[in-house]
Amino acid sequence: MQKMLFAATIALTTALAGFATVASAANKEPLDARTIGTIESRFGKLMELANKHDISALHAMFWQSPSALLVAKSAVPSEGNWAGVWGNDAIDQKLHDIAASGPVVLTPDLSKLKVVGLTRDIAESYAPLKITVSYAGQDGTPRPFLMIITWKKIAKVWKVASEIILPVPPTPVAEKLPRS
Repeated sequence: MQKMLFAATIALTTALAGFATVASAANKEPLDARTIGTIESRFGKLMELANKHDISALHAMFWQSPSALLVAKSAVPSEGNWAGVWGNDAIDQKLHDIAASGPVVLTPDLSKLKVVGLTRDIAESYAPLKITVSYAGQDGTPRPFLMIITWKKIAKVWKVASEIILPVPPTPVAEKLPRS
């Protein structure tokens, strides 16, 4: 009986150790701290180029593909208020139109920038930011947005595969109900 109990204990311990090894391998981040830092630097460069309205340098930061995506404010009523544009020519045109509308200032909260690796060649970044722009009826007042970027490693360089800019709606004011 003791031999059976001992054998069962050994078998259970071995099985649990195997599960722990599999779980830790599955939870291991695909990107190291140095790579995360590289992507954070690329994000900073992207903001710098956007604030300079350097469309050709911004073009070079994007993945050169018809599948590259930019989601931003739309000036075309048939597209709705916000729309996605696909492919580099359309992205370049959208960025040109926004830059031509007047001053554009992107001010990210870098203390809240988060970069995570999805695979060794795909990462995602998230950052809240304020954007000041007069494009498509916006009044040039700094407003809160979220920027979510999917990064794709192409020939050892991290490129923007998709950039999604979402407006943060104002916090609803709580209605004061009369007391009875």
